[in-house]
Amino acid sequence: MAASWDGSNDPGSQSDDSFHFERLHIEPIYDAFVCPLTKQVMRDPVTLENGQTFEREAIEKWFKECKESGRKLVCPLTLQELRSTELNPSMALRNTIEEWTTRNEAAQLDMARRSLNMGSPENETLQALKYVQHICRRSRSNKHNIRNAGLIPMIVDMLKSSSRKIRCRALETLRIVVEEDDENKVGTGLLELLAEGDTVRTVVKFLSHELSKEREEAVSLLYELSKSETLCEKIGSINGAILILVGMTSSKSEDLSTVEKADKTLENLEKCENNVRQMAENGRLQPLLTQLLEGPPETKLSMAGILGELVLNNDVKVIVARTAGPSLINIMKSGNLQSREAALKALNQISSCDPSAKVLIEAGILSPLVNDLFAVGPNLLPTRLKEVSATILASVVNSGEDFDSIPVGPDHQTLVSEDIVHNLLHLISNTGPAIECKLLQVLVGLTSSPTTVLSVVSAIKSSGATISLVQFIEAPQKDLRVASLRLLQNLSPHMGQELADALRGSVGQLGSLVKVISENTGITEEQAAAVGLLADLPERDLGLTRQLLDEGAFLTVISRVIAIRQGEIRGARFVTPVLEGLVKIVARVTYVLADEPDAIALCRDHNLAALFIELLQANGLDNVQMVSATALENLSQESRNLTKLPELPPPGFCASIFSCFSKQPVITGLCRIHRGRCSLKETFCLYEGQAVVKLVALLDHTNASVVEAALAALSTIIDDGVDIEQGVLVLCEAEGVKPILDVLLEKRTETLRRRAVWAVERLLRTDDIAYEVSGDQNVSTALVDAFQHGDYRTRQIAERALKHVDKIPNFSGIFPNMG
Repeated sequence: MAASWDGSNDPGSQSDDSFHFERLHIEPIYDAFVCPLTKQVMRDPVTLENGQTFEREAIEKWFKECKESGRKLVCPLTLQELRSTELNPSMALRNTIEEWTTRNEAAQLDMARRSLNMGSPENETLQALKYVQHICRRSRSNKHNIRNAGLIPMIVDMLKSSSRKIRCRALETLRIVVEEDDENKVGTGLLELLAEGDTVRTVVKFLSHELSKEREEAVSLLYELSKSETLCEKIGSINGAILILVGMTSSKSEDLSTVEKADKTLENLEKCENNVRQMAENGRLQPLLTQLLEGPPETKLSMAGILGELVLNNDVKVIVARTAGPSLINIMKSGNLQSREAALKALNQISSCDPSAKVLIEAGILSPLVNDLFAVGPNLLPTRLKEVSATILASVVNSGEDFDSIPVGPDHQTLVSEDIVHNLLHLISNTGPAIECKLLQVLVGLTSSPTTVLSVVSAIKSSGATISLVQFIEAPQKDLRVASLRLLQNLSPHMGQELADALRGSVGQLGSLVKVISENTGITEEQAAAVGLLADLPERDLGLTRQLLDEGAFLTVISRVIAIRQGEIRGARFVTPVLEGLVKIVARVTYVLADEPDAIALCRDHNLAALFIELLQANGLDNVQMVSATALENLSQESRNLTKLPELPPPGFCASIFSCFSKQPVITGLCRIHRGRCSLKETFCLYEGQAVVKLVALLDHTNASVVEAALAALSTIIDDGVDIEQGVLVLCEAEGVKPILDVLLEKRTETLRRRAVWAVERLLRTDDIAYEVSGDQNVSTALVDAFQHGDYRTRQIAERALKHVDKIPNFSGIFPNMG
């Protein structure tokens, strides 16, 4: 067979191949068939006046050259001068050549068919494929002959060859076979053949092949196939085809022509709706957006439906919001119910990240959303769509925008206008759990902003909805409970007493909160919200604290604090706010020590003073350190009342008569500060608990609130009712004098300066300290500044401090002595 193909397997150029195959004949070739000029078999033979025959195209070219060069018109073969350029078609010869060509090509096709099998040598198979390419290029009608000869399935089989060259040549051959428009492909029946079986699937597999040549040929073939709408659907139905093509268009490792062919193939595949969906799912959104914006109504509806089902990353959501947001909003406002549903679902998809939500706000989404939620009569949305509208509104409102200036109604109302909030509260009380949850999330968003929270608080108070909102704490749906807890937590700084009063009732919501906190399931969002709510309620509400004591809530909270500190409970997302909230709840009990014996018993039984001292060292948790220091301040203030003073024996008979016998007995083991018997656990003494050093360490904290709390706690050991001189000595031993002076010098906040002036005045009552400080001009300047610019009480204390360092004479009496 190799001899039959007459030559080696060097493919050469396309013209070389044509020259080779033109001379490859099965039947003998006659000299009369060959043009003297081209040396090839003639297709359109014509005869001159001297009887010589040539290929029409060749002799016409000869005549043209003669004319242009000014030469005489002569026969190129005999050089005989010609009188005329008339060409007479040689029909008989032409018919004979065509019959001979048909027989020859049939024989050659048979040779090719016998070479296209897995058992043939590689060079024969390659030559056979090359011959098929040759005859397809020579005449479109030859494709009919190839199909009839059964060569198409055989070429497809070559795609499974182990030879890379054969696979590439087979892909190239199939491309050449189908390189026509759809009409011609259908006419030859090639479309039907390629659509059958796994041919297209096999071609698609080559897209992910490691060899770039095979990928290139596969893409080129798919591009030709994709010109047919029938095969577009077939290509798109193959798993991974569109994904790979989309990847190739953005690949930096592919050849530029391959990237372009992949892109053009995808453009052809856009004719099928399902392909557009797949492209969007794989990051090629533009076809979907284009059809959504420019397509007919039914196409827009379909594209909006697809968009509503896609899972998009946040960057893509922003792009879609900018491109298609206004169009979707218009459909939502004016379309029929089916169109509105599709638009709402698409908007729901793209509104779920803050940047895209802000884009939709600018596009005017708020007004139609509010209208959909509040509409009645013929414009009333079905419940399922109201839920979608509520979901979008919740996403939009939680985007961080300020909604007090964005109009949503005809009378320049905003989302935080009283009547709008009243309507939201009414809907919350009269719809199903799903919509209730989303509307509560809307209120969560509105109360998360300092610019809008007060308006919402005012509307809630005027509507009397507090108790209704509190009741959602016991809802059976977890999402609804979490939303209500988050809302109440946002409201608590502004209406804490109202919430505390509502929770203290006998309905049981307080117990429900405690139950949520006690659930041993790690740390959930619901637990974090419940802890946050309880932590933010007024800490001095004695009734609430008593109820928490009665229900054993503090025991639960204390155990949770200890478990978190010991690493027994994990939950990276919420662990910090939950620990802060739990510590704040425990600290509540220190505010009612004077009025509630059970609170003192709880602090003693669980050694809360030691717990708070340990929490002072919770580095990085500023709120925990601040609350713990404040709790220690409260406990230390109660130490004066709890310290057991020594019982002195009554004087004897002689001592009562003779003073020389009245010497007082020496009692050891007394607290230096409280002059009685103290302990950390029983009387909460900071000195006995070695807390002073730890509190002093917090005086150089970067957070002014932590410094203020630590200084307040330290101030209790130099306050009235204790041995101030000994308290000052304890501070000296803890190296606390200089940090307190530094706090005064830093002047970080007015509150901190006021506390520092008070503490420094107490320190300066000790002569040694006063003598040292009197030489420090900075301290004197700070005291003078407080004396001149502080409030009345601070100026009075600063005056006394300046007297201690002899900066103001003792007889000045600028301020009356108020003790």
